[in-house]
Amino acid sequence: MSATASEATAALSGVPTSTPALVACDVDGTLVRAGRRPTPAVLDAIAAVRAAGHHLVVATGGSLSAAVQVVPRLGIREGWVVAANGAVTARLDADGYSVVDVRPLAAEPVCRLVARTRPDLSLGAEVVGSGYRVTRRFPERRLSGSQEVVRELQDVWARPTPRVVVYGQWAQRLAPALRASGVTAIPARVDWVDVTAPGVSKATALESIRVELGVAPTRTVAVGDGENDLEMLRWAATSIAMGHAPESVRAVAGRVTGTIDEDGAADALLDALLLRAA
Repeated sequence: MSATASEATAALSGVPTSTPALVACDVDGTLVRAGRRPTPAVLDAIAAVRAAGHHLVVATGGSLSAAVQVVPRLGIREGWVVAANGAVTARLDADGYSVVDVRPLAAEPVCRLVARTRPDLSLGAEVVGSGYRVTRRFPERRLSGSQEVVRELQDVWARPTPRVVVYGQWAQRLAPALRASGVTAIPARVDWVDVTAPGVSKATALESIRVELGVAPTRTVAVGDGENDLEMLRWAATSIAMGHAPESVRAVAGRVTGTIDEDGAADALLDALLLRAA
């Protein structure tokens, strides 16, 4: 790493606290490996950013229920959380969290398209804060929260949802057709596609938070590693891609940090402390 948390905090001594930055970080593949605990270096860097008075926002493609479970492990107990690739925004506080914004998806056309073209694939509609309605049970640990297996396809969209997960062998091949139908479709893996409303991304949610906090556009930082981070990286004044990110992600970032095995996110966060004051 290029600096320790204490060194970076000390370097910030000449930066006015009246110009905080908004620092947005992806979770899986950036701050932590899926299913693992964050490293001491990452925890120290997160603490340093927050101690310096900056707004650290966790921005994940996963559900809100998954996000509010992982955030405390990062040492964050208050602030903003962006979930479901920007379709859900919540605010953490001492009493838990409150949902601030939900961008609903018109799920019926999505589900009908999948059922018509790839009936072998499973569908899961996120239920904000609790789990999913699914056409068939997903494998253990694939989804966070409860799984309500519905009897009829129409039960998937019977209640509002911000995100539909399409899961199964080569599910990613359906992403172009889904996009052509007008929705936002992002393949997270070869067997997984996240579908949200048109125009929804981590960037749209972060921009709303930036305005709410009164942070200058020049004081925005984003760190990510996946396709669902592309818009967030384009949105930020300072964009940093993880070293193991695909070339398409590294190409849009202002710079590339180390891989997750090299605690690249910790380096990126400590460098964010050294931004010049606005």
